[in-house]
Amino acid sequence: MKKPRIFGMSFGSVYPLYIQKVEKKGRTKAEVDEVIFWLTGYDEVGLERVLDQKVDFETFFEEAPAMNPKVSLITGVICGYRVEEIEDPLMQQIRYLDKLIDELAKGKAMEKVLRQN
Repeated sequence: MKKPRIFGMSFGSVYPLYIQKVEKKGRTKAEVDEVIFWLTGYDEVGLERVLDQKVDFETFFEEAPAMNPKVSLITGVICGYRVEEIEDPLMQQIRYLDKLIDELAKGKAMEKVLRQN
């Protein structure tokens, strides 16, 4: 079966779109980074390396230091799919990130986005 195109896309090509999406709604790049760090375990240095090396989404998630154990708390619909029902693990991880960015852009409090309560 052919892999979805997004798996081979550079994370760095989509990252500015995440930032643009949230900044239109009054949120910040720092908040996008915080969401990425929370979800994947990357830190600032790791994220910069990923962006500099033009790592694709598949590698981005494969090399993620530590997926957050609270990912199962991320539920709802993104791009027409319920994130908790997506069968492909990589696609689910990508959609988790999409969902968190979407929640951030919609003005949800950071504690709720990061499933802290």
